[in-house]
Amino acid sequence: MKQMASLTERELGLYVHIPFCVRKCDYCDFLSMPVEEALYRRYVNQLKQEIKKKAERCGGYQVPTVFFGGGTPSVLPGGQIEEIMDSLQQNFDIRQDAEITVECNPGTLTQIKLASYKRAGVNRLSLGLQSAKNEELKRLGRIHCFEEFLASLDLARKAGFDNVNVDLMSALPGQTLQDWRYTLKKVLAVKPEHISAYSLIIEEGTPFYDKYREDELRRQKGETPQYLPDEETERQMYAMTTELLAEKGYYRYEISNYALPGKACRHNMGYWRLTPYLGLGLGSSSLLESARFCNASNLEQYLWGDPCSLKESPELLQKSRQMEEFMFLGLRMTEGISRNRFQELFGIELECIYKDALDKLRRQGLLQQREGRVFLTEEGISVSNYALSEFLLE
Repeated sequence: MKQMASLTERELGLYVHIPFCVRKCDYCDFLSMPVEEALYRRYVNQLKQEIKKKAERCGGYQVPTVFFGGGTPSVLPGGQIEEIMDSLQQNFDIRQDAEITVECNPGTLTQIKLASYKRAGVNRLSLGLQSAKNEELKRLGRIHCFEEFLASLDLARKAGFDNVNVDLMSALPGQTLQDWRYTLKKVLAVKPEHISAYSLIIEEGTPFYDKYREDELRRQKGETPQYLPDEETERQMYAMTTELLAEKGYYRYEISNYALPGKACRHNMGYWRLTPYLGLGLGSSSLLESARFCNASNLEQYLWGDPCSLKESPELLQKSRQMEEFMFLGLRMTEGISRNRFQELFGIELECIYKDALDKLRRQGLLQQREGRVFLTEEGISVSNYALSEFLLE
């Protein structure tokens, strides 16, 4: 890896999509699928080809973060993750102190894979637990149980990984406040460095959508759902998360993310701060030079065609769209957004564009301003979808 960049050098986050999984979960609408293991090798070869070609077009950037997402990247043999990292290091200017994350599912990790990750320079793992209750995991269609999560975490610790995130999901069908407290307590007991805690979203096109769509509509209308927790229970779950995690030293730095000091996810913070990023692999998204573009999502075309030619037409972000994204991504972070940064980027003061929205949300107690920054209050975070929608310009 290269030496650390100066402050004047441009940064580029790298996202590597591994679309394969053992089984697609019933709530999942991500681009992922189970395939024959023989296709892993073909995919990795195509990915390395894409890395080489795209790197030639992305000169002048240094890479502070690399994130392997999915799907389940840990279904690949560890040596294939190592190959991909070798290709990235050969073709991109990756910082010596880069944060390199691999998403893993419990039950897919082995000592051999973890040793290979270490050789590749991986220094952060993200374990997709979702729940500490086995009956909830079964309801979600997960392939693991809580005991397998504990075994995977133990393997990771023994392999020397000291920066581990655990993904959790609340507002599950049939879940009570007591159930959610149980999961939080169990996870806090094993002391991960980072916890991501998201509410379940019922996505169209998933088995959960067919099963719970009417319930979700009731919840959105403020009516009492039959299977899903109601809106007030969901808010109580969120408040409980913040309270219990704060007691153990985790600070909330983003609406759904909590970390011990110094362990915030640098890659995700890049997204929220609009740092340029390059997506590699099937269906991955990129943001470069005020343009957003995606790779095509047809696996057969990716495996047997030119992976660099298979992308959707770029969307050139107009200035108004850039302002919107600056606000509703930046305000997801508890530190909020900088007035000076807004003016530097767009050549105009924040109030000239958003005075009405700022005044309205301040009157409602949802927004605060201090020391040149604008950020959501606790109440604003609890109704963040509404608050952030006020910054849409069209």
